[in-house]
Amino acid sequence: MEQIDSVQNQEIVRGANIIAQNWLHLKMRQKVLIVSSEIHLAEVQILKNACMEYSLQVDLMVVEERGKKVGVFFDKNERIFDDYDVIIGATDYSLVTTRAVRRAISEGKKYLSLPLSTNDGRSMLGYSFLQMDTKKSKLMANVIKKYVDSATFLHVTTKRGTDISFRKKGRNAGFFNGDVRDGKGFSSASIELYVPIEEDQTEGVVYLDGSLGYIGAVRKPFRIEIQNGKIVFIEQTEDGKRLREYLESFEDERMYTAGEFGIGLNSYAKCIGNCYIEDESAYGTYHIGFGRNLALGGAYEASGHFDLVMLEPDIYTDNRKIMERGRVIVPEPQLY
Repeated sequence: MEQIDSVQNQEIVRGANIIAQNWLHLKMRQKVLIVSSEIHLAEVQILKNACMEYSLQVDLMVVEERGKKVGVFFDKNERIFDDYDVIIGATDYSLVTTRAVRRAISEGKKYLSLPLSTNDGRSMLGYSFLQMDTKKSKLMANVIKKYVDSATFLHVTTKRGTDISFRKKGRNAGFFNGDVRDGKGFSSASIELYVPIEEDQTEGVVYLDGSLGYIGAVRKPFRIEIQNGKIVFIEQTEDGKRLREYLESFEDERMYTAGEFGIGLNSYAKCIGNCYIEDESAYGTYHIGFGRNLALGGAYEASGHFDLVMLEPDIYTDNRKIMERGRVIVPEPQLY
């Protein structure tokens, strides 16, 4: 990221304090590890300082590999987090689907997925979407989760022409709201409800009009077709070509398979392509995750995971509509 000015420094300090105090609930005896890269050293040092207010040992691990292949190291070194109680994955790309993180979670450690990749030169720790009330997002998630869990199929349509269905038989939804207590030790900065859908059962057409995940905003909506869970057609617009090139760069056919369905729950977030974590968190959006979904409760292995974000969906759980043009229409929770 670019040099931090005084205003952004204050914003990052605020975000770091939210993470350390409201999300991680650190204790003095817990050993904390922050995993990041050289490009993020300035901002993760602020995060480290915030964590040291609550924990006596906070270590920083700087990884050499950047970009979407950063997870390869953590697949090969499955036990690397064994000496720590709390791990923060603050690299460019998410580490949440790697074997090392999967082991850490299974061992009862706290893990927060905090990928810092942005497209506007600002630190993600300074984004205002981190201020979303964790209690409100949890209540929203639980209301939707009740309908999702009782359904076999999820169906999405939009005004643009999206018409796609997902099957999730035997699989329940989870949610992230930042707070590791609500996630039983595991959470993400992406405030969302997620479903590890059946990997070979997605069928239909989507018009991508929100975000291409890590590679930024969609400039002009384009068509994608999915059959038997796998992308079989990408319209060759400028953005469609960007997506195809990105997929091909993985050199892994498994990255074309849909393994997650998600609904954004963060009313502070906007889907404008500056930060993929903010994009997929934004209330009024849904996303489809492709590639590995093991850490989300699925059964699919791949070399990575990425999300495509779309706007203003009508969402049905079996035959019941729960969202209309991006607005929840089942009874919404009241905080007070």
